[in-house]
Amino acid sequence: MQALLAFLTRYFHWFVFLLLEAASVTMLFKYNSYQGSVWLTSANAVTGKIYEWTSSVEHFFSLTRRSEELNERNIFLEQEVGRLRRRLAETEADTTADERRELQMLSEFQIVPAKVVANSVDRLDNLITINRGSADGIEADMGVACGNGLVGVVYMTSSHYSVVIPVLNKHSRISCSIRGRDYFGYLSWNGGDPLYAYMEDVPRHAKFKKGEWVETSGYSYIFPPGISVGKIVGIYNSADGLSYRLKIHLSTDFACLRDVCVITDKGIAERMRLHEAATDSLKEGE
Repeated sequence: MQALLAFLTRYFHWFVFLLLEAASVTMLFKYNSYQGSVWLTSANAVTGKIYEWTSSVEHFFSLTRRSEELNERNIFLEQEVGRLRRRLAETEADTTADERRELQMLSEFQIVPAKVVANSVDRLDNLITINRGSADGIEADMGVACGNGLVGVVYMTSSHYSVVIPVLNKHSRISCSIRGRDYFGYLSWNGGDPLYAYMEDVPRHAKFKKGEWVETSGYSYIFPPGISVGKIVGIYNSADGLSYRLKIHLSTDFACLRDVCVITDKGIAERMRLHEAATDSLKEGE
């Protein structure tokens, strides 16, 4: 208490000075119209600038959520376009049952948005890390896509992160087909340019041409049909000459990948258990 009194006594004249200054400034702007208008104009300008900065900051942080929403919407619309394309090709037939079945299949897929936190494109075994894990319902062997198309498959998870094997990995093998033609093969990448991959084992009797699109076939437990893979830019014979090898310009630019979506299928576990049971049963019978 004595120290406080000593402090106030020592600096009493400064406190009096500040009090008188505040009173004089208040009286100056309050009782003089010109000075008051100057103060009001300056205060409004400063306040307006503060509001402008605040609005800019809020707008910047809202862009992240908008990007996620656009990413989800692009994937949904891509599936819808594929469905409508197939419906158009089957207009002469009674497809009521098929449409109900496909709509039921699509309803089994849910989408979990995620951010890429680590990525590489210059190795044979590239990996991607995303900021969603088992706590968010993510499991191994779930498909990953972005607004432009195919990304890869979840390899392993922790509580809040997952590692994805992308298309740009020598171990990646994803079933895909030529859009509108039903010929399918598998997508592979063996290094080199990250903008290109190859569709292997395309039948020799398949009819197609450069410029046509390749998409997921739906013949796997991971991806629904119709997710864009890329465009055919080269046609080659396989090493044994028994099939075609197609060079694909990937629709996903992995070098600037930021927002992705994990495709979670509510029925995938059941189908995988059934498939594994059937495989084990065949092995036992041999």
